[in-house]
Amino acid sequence: MNLQGGTKAANQAPGPITRSVSSGDILVTRTYSDRSDLDVAPAIPCAEAFSVIVQLRDFDSHRLWRGSELVYEGGHSKGVLAIADLRDEWRCHHLSPFDNVRFNIPFARMRAFAEEVGRSEYLALACVQGRKDPVMFGLAQALLPSLEDPEHANKLFLEQINLAVLAHLSQTYGGLHFPADRKGTLAPWQERLATEFLAAHFNRPFSVGELAAQCELSRSYFNKAFKESFGRTPSRWLTEYRVARVKELLLEDAPIAEVAICCGFADQSHMTRVFTALTKETPARFRRRSRSGYTPVEQFRAV
Repeated sequence: MNLQGGTKAANQAPGPITRSVSSGDILVTRTYSDRSDLDVAPAIPCAEAFSVIVQLRDFDSHRLWRGSELVYEGGHSKGVLAIADLRDEWRCHHLSPFDNVRFNIPFARMRAFAEEVGRSEYLALACVQGRKDPVMFGLAQALLPSLEDPEHANKLFLEQINLAVLAHLSQTYGGLHFPADRKGTLAPWQERLATEFLAAHFNRPFSVGELAAQCELSRSYFNKAFKESFGRTPSRWLTEYRVARVKELLLEDAPIAEVAICCGFADQSHMTRVFTALTKETPARFRRRSRSGYTPVEQFRAV
């Protein structure tokens, strides 16, 4: 566990008060201040992680930069959530009193959680902004006593809260599907084999019959059971997986045509059609936006 920040009253402290507690590789930090004259906060260190922040009170005014671009100026209401990819550099200037809880969740932890619950598909969170999320607001509030006294926080309690956070985020913003009724679904071993087979064959041809055979099922029954288990057809699952892999490669220097072939598309045109249909932007625009760190102010809700 980790404790940061001071214990002076907010109006006596030189900056915001910060308290942190960690459980495994997830770091939870509460930051708050009653002042309106704070300096620009230091940049959040870049990392292979997601930042999930929940506002505990109404937050009237701040400025937010992604890289060198001012991407938002304004406020947020109590209970609002935002998810940011920490591979980008973020800086914030708090211009009014605020109180928030931030979860720093490594990419590897999200994917490990998916595998632990029998969902080995490629998992990444959608970077939503300014969305009301009563579940995350409640979980953040539940952690306040632990953040008030991190040295005496109950480790088991922290682990259980973090599992609830991972489950909610992965389902709500990561697209994982957990059927309420297991009737007509694949058995856990079949789910694991099916997703492992799909991930291993994402860039080479195979038939659904081959996939069904891995699970010792007929093709027609497998298709129905897979959809019941994952909330999408095998074809849709594979498309989403391929697009996620494309996004990773687009952040590198490989030509877009090479990315298309590497990820199992017939050519660049085919990949562009599929990518655009799923993400509402072309691969080239995604690459430019990701590299420049630019997001239009009018479309952005701050982290």
